[in-house]
Amino acid sequence: MSQDNSITVDVVSDVVCPWCFIGQKRLDKAVAAVGDVDVHIRWRPFQLDGTIPPQGMDRRQYMLAKFGSEQRIREIHARIEPLGAAEGISFAFDAIKVAPNTLDAHRVIRWAGAAGEDIQNRLARRLFQLNFEEGANIGDHAVLIGAAREAGMDASVVETLLPTDADVEAVRTEIATASRMGITGVPCFLLEGKYAVMGAQEADALADAIRQVAAAKARGELEQAN
Repeated sequence: MSQDNSITVDVVSDVVCPWCFIGQKRLDKAVAAVGDVDVHIRWRPFQLDGTIPPQGMDRRQYMLAKFGSEQRIREIHARIEPLGAAEGISFAFDAIKVAPNTLDAHRVIRWAGAAGEDIQNRLARRLFQLNFEEGANIGDHAVLIGAAREAGMDASVVETLLPTDADVEAVRTEIATASRMGITGVPCFLLEGKYAVMGAQEADALADAIRQVAAAKARGELEQAN
């Protein structure tokens, strides 16, 4: 495909955000629907709650503190579950025992990006699955190393880097940049670094936006994105 018929979509998300998992599924559908456009996806970090300690917290207690009651939590889950099912997601909220700090997960996603777009996409998808469908603790280094291996990364490198501070500040800087750009919720899809589609929009809406931005780029109407 020609360079003029390609666009980059930066997905600002957090792997503990159920709407981001739904958004990922809908983005996949949108990309499949615009087969004439070469879509490149990059995953960018965001933390819904960076104050969670590195070892994580008991999820039930965390959710109670955040939403106030079991009834409210059940209502939230009941609203999300059918939307997930429509996208092929089997949300297993009761299986999630730990509310993790996702900083390390974002570091691994960043390293996956250096290994290749396909590898990063596989890793992001796997982390969503592990957290929401399998109840795994994605703050646990062993879980992250296993996911990296499954995605096609060199797991020994990830195993070596995770206990260090490698890219901690880089990830935090990216998160701060997203905040400065006005991103307060996720997912947020940035097309060509210029046009933001906020929230887990339907696949048709995402496909529409991709087509419009790709067409504008092909006509030379976009300045070169940074």
